[in-house]
Amino acid sequence: MRILSIHNYYRLPGGEDEVFASEAAMLRQAGHQVTLHTDTNQRIAQIHPLSLAIRTVWSGESYRQVQARLRRQVHNLVHVHNFFPLLSPSVYRAAQDLGVPVVQTLHNYRLLCVNGRLWREGHVCRDCLGKSVPWFGIARACYQHNYLASATVATMTGGHRWWGTWNRDVNCYISLTEFSRQLFVAAGLPPAKVFVKPNFVYPDPGMGTGTGGYGLFVGRLEPEKGLPELLAAWEDVPLPLKVIGAGDSTALRPLRGVEFLGPQTLSQVYAYMAEAQVVLVPSTWYETFGRVIVEAFACGTPVIGSDHGAVGELIDHGRTGLKFRPGDSQDLRNQVEWMLAHPREWQQMRHQARAEFEHRYTAAENYRQLMEIYRQALN
Repeated sequence: MRILSIHNYYRLPGGEDEVFASEAAMLRQAGHQVTLHTDTNQRIAQIHPLSLAIRTVWSGESYRQVQARLRRQVHNLVHVHNFFPLLSPSVYRAAQDLGVPVVQTLHNYRLLCVNGRLWREGHVCRDCLGKSVPWFGIARACYQHNYLASATVATMTGGHRWWGTWNRDVNCYISLTEFSRQLFVAAGLPPAKVFVKPNFVYPDPGMGTGTGGYGLFVGRLEPEKGLPELLAAWEDVPLPLKVIGAGDSTALRPLRGVEFLGPQTLSQVYAYMAEAQVVLVPSTWYETFGRVIVEAFACGTPVIGSDHGAVGELIDHGRTGLKFRPGDSQDLRNQVEWMLAHPREWQQMRHQARAEFEHRYTAAENYRQLMEIYRQALN
């Protein structure tokens, strides 16, 4: 099979970029031919704001480029990972006009929310769910705290809903969890077109020892990731905490025993995960998946995470980790203290976490699920 894989890179590397690369590598390993069509937000500074607003809603350039690729060489399918903002939904129409089916992975909540996160001012926000036009997102300048930019995103999502793009021009959607699938279906995506397929870890980093004697946080140093709540819970915890991720750590409360390591390569992250006693995922927003969790499972490291959204769905409390009430630092601390007081049970969870990865999140299992979704799109 020949697949055109489409992705708009963000300014800072993130989980979506890793999934895009990993999936292409997996498909090539299985003998498929994968062509990449990409753009990057590094170019945004060079584009006039009005031109950027227009192409966010509909990019004639992307339409022509995708059509040229599909005319130059026959492809069986187009798989879009991220079209926002430079590529736009015009990439769907470019494929459909040539009879090529389209699959879209729903890596974020862009179709439901102006800022793509369902999170505002320190809490989960569902005010625009189900609205034909996300007026609240415009009125509150939810995208980059900019009214014009927010109106542009709202025009893109609302306009294409009115034009029927989301229902007509995408053959299959991939939702990363059942939780997010229910949100997208409730907001109007056709249930029969939305399939659940989680992310995966490839290549397999292998099970670690967990003997490093520290806790580990991996993620952007942004409020919705729950780092302030984690630091509040960690005071006087007799276990060092290492923090990996890009962002400004100077605004965070300094604590003895907490080490900020900054951004690390994926191989370095895996090395830290393999030796960590626990990985902490205290997100206060609805993670669309939580790739860090399955990476921890692959390393045999149990996770303590927020009991909502994808994080709550991925962790089996008492088997692959522990869950706490979102945003509740005391409950988080209670779970950490339970872990420290029950080393034998925690060691058993290491093997259960690894078994969960081997059962659900390997490249082989993910490939099987992806091929089934591709068959649905082709039919």
